Amino acid sequence: MSDHCAPTFDQLAKSLGFSCQQAGGLVEFRNPFGLENWTLPVLECTVILGAILALVLAIVRLRRGDPTNLVLWFGATAYLFIIEPPLYFPAAFGISGHVDTMFAHNVFTVDFLWGRLPLYIVAIYPFMATVAYEIVRMLGVFKQYGAFVGAVCVGFVHHAFYEIFDHLGPQLRWWEWSTENSLNQPFFDSVPLPSVVVFAALWPMSLAFCVYWFAGRHADRGRSFTGLQLVWRTIVIGLLASLGTFILPVPATIAGSFSTTAGGFLYAAELIILSVVAATVLFRQWQRLRQAPADTAHYTNNLIRYYSAAYLAVFALLWATALPDFFNAVDGKTSNGDPIGNLWYTLACFAVAILCVIATFTVQHKATRTTPALATV
Repeated sequence: MSDHCAPTFDQLAKSLGFSCQQAGGLVEFRNPFGLENWTLPVLECTVILGAILALVLAIVRLRRGDPTNLVLWFGATAYLFIIEPPLYFPAAFGISGHVDTMFAHNVFTVDFLWGRLPLYIVAIYPFMATVAYEIVRMLGVFKQYGAFVGAVCVGFVHHAFYEIFDHLGPQLRWWEWSTENSLNQPFFDSVPLPSVVVFAALWPMSLAFCVYWFAGRHADRGRSFTGLQLVWRTIVIGLLASLGTFILPVPATIAGSFSTTAGGFLYAAELIILSVVAATVLFRQWQRLRQAPADTAHYTNNLIRYYSAAYLAVFALLWATALPDFFNAVDGKTSNGDPIGNLWYTLACFAVAILCVIATFTVQHKATRTTPALATV
């Protein structure tokens, strides 16, 4: 599909080692052992398996009368298909005069849309959204503080898990950013700061708010939904979450159009405020659960607890194998010319993610199965 090979995407594709003109079609399959390096199929397996398990969890929970996970899973997927295609094909959507290609994914075992959309990217949206939402839900934040504060905490937890992945991808050639695109400015080492804030924290915050408002709070009260009600709520959640992604960073977006420095300052300020609020709330809520009577019922989710720990273990291994090239990098690039992320920031995200997972385990002994909606999976 050479007519969709914009010059920027073509350049990024070549630097990643594949040809835009020869990139598949609507769907393309490749030998997983013939990819750029061994980390690509490991990444695929980890994320896709996580998404499948999250979907199974959602179906099980739906049968028990709680549609929240299913709405979350498909709401995140709806968000993906609203947001991503215009970024891949700005000319086809009539926005090429305002939006140039921002990044290009490398080719993976399964790709869609002429090499633009790997299957694992489709999976990572519902997978990470489920991990973050369920961790916050297990700590009782939504029930104690409501939709907005709960959503802030989801954004914070999602950010920690996502940035572990985000700061490693460019070095291992999972994707490449366009360094000349003004929408990617300023960069935080190998990652655009707008991505660090908007796609790692603000979009899951927007999604979580919509999911809890349209489904979660009603399910907690025992309300049931028809199939049609779930469908329209899921579609609305995807649309409103997309809208929220544009609204939440508006101050930084406007400032960035005049000054990259000012835009970067406001992006960082938004993330810092979100992080301070969320960290305080999560710690206090964890303390509250620890001090609750032993017979108090708490929502639990064994699948997410254990798989989130497995995710962190896999990424600890991936980071460990990448460290030799990382430490030998010169001027922020490895000997292969690949940009490196920020190790200290990644370690901080690892610490937050690990603490969040530990928090869900340390209230496990207080959980009970007396209520169907609280049943452990």
